[in-house]
Amino acid sequence: MTVVDALPGVGRRLLAGPTDGRLDTHLARYGRPPRLDGAQLVGLLRDAGLTGRGGAGFPTWRKVEAVLGASGVPVVVGNGSEGEPASGKDRALMAYQPHLVLDGLQIVAGAVGARQAYLYVAGASAAGVGAALGARRGAGLDPVPVTVVVAPERFVAGEESAVVNAVEGRAAVPSDKRVRVTEAGVGGAPTLVQNVETLAHLALIARFGPHWFREAGTAEEPGTFLATVGGAVGVPGVVEAGYGVRLGDLVDAAGGPAERLQAVLVGGYHGGWVPALPELAVSRAGLAPYGASPGAGIVVALPVGVCGLVETARIAGYLAGEVAGQCGPCINGLPRLATTLTDLAHRRGRAGLGREVDAVREVERLSLLVSGRGACRHPDGSVRMIRSAMRTFAADVAAHLAGRCLAEEAR
Repeated sequence: MTVVDALPGVGRRLLAGPTDGRLDTHLARYGRPPRLDGAQLVGLLRDAGLTGRGGAGFPTWRKVEAVLGASGVPVVVGNGSEGEPASGKDRALMAYQPHLVLDGLQIVAGAVGARQAYLYVAGASAAGVGAALGARRGAGLDPVPVTVVVAPERFVAGEESAVVNAVEGRAAVPSDKRVRVTEAGVGGAPTLVQNVETLAHLALIARFGPHWFREAGTAEEPGTFLATVGGAVGVPGVVEAGYGVRLGDLVDAAGGPAERLQAVLVGGYHGGWVPALPELAVSRAGLAPYGASPGAGIVVALPVGVCGLVETARIAGYLAGEVAGQCGPCINGLPRLATTLTDLAHRRGRAGLGREVDAVREVERLSLLVSGRGACRHPDGSVRMIRSAMRTFAADVAAHLAGRCLAEEAR
């Protein structure tokens, strides 16, 4: 994945310049990682307003505090599995700044009193991470031992409980359990699972402080994030920007639109479709009116000549094939939803449905049946993306019901 650059105005933070995995370059730039106790780290993270960069956007300090308050010796896991097909920012970060991620892992492990840490990464990142860990051992940088676990290439493999299962040697699928992993995770110990980008930000906050972190982003959503900008853009790649950045500026940073755009998928396959409005602020507040959020920083530009319903049906079919197979909404609901959406996208009638307009009602009926009833959040995220498509591509839906396709006409 190409690292494009940081946008003007935010400075170079995570993208402060490639170290190519070299420890000497990293130490010359940042020095050795500081050591903090639990109270110090929680205070820094709370003041900074750092939220998780893996998709959910949960306040990082709350997760650290929950682990500190649990019974037992904690375990810390850095999550760089990145099972989302449209994302490349975690793999790019692991190749570009691995020691910043490993610093964050050590800082948080030391602060919560962990004796074991894990780094859960995609297969493509494993060799580079292993080399970085070897260099750090030689320099005596890692008092808490780190074990690398290779994540399978599955969409649900990065879910928090799936990460715990994988670390324990079981299938990387979410667990249907009421106890949070911060209370009982790896080996029954309280477990802190943090995205690798979150850990890199944490390492910088520990060095430069909350005020420095808040110089980028907005007052409500401070800091920068890594955006994977793809689709119909000139130079697909990873861009660092502050929250609240204009959607048009993100697209321009990736080489600008390769052709005229009609919509953008923000937040990935569990995200939402929004109109291609250059002034739209990429933040939770800015995207909320469209039922979307920045999520894991994914931005996929859709040109006018590609049908949004066909593209949504393709994604829905992929998501239906990535289920854990542990509950009715995944086993039955998502495949039926994907099939119904595919029929609508390709203007096909279905047995048992009197008219194509019934396919629209069937999409909503199945969405209601699936949402909120799964063993994990996979059904909910899939429904969120599908519903956003039905809103954003409402004109396309009407055209398909009339036997037309606006994208075909635009071509």
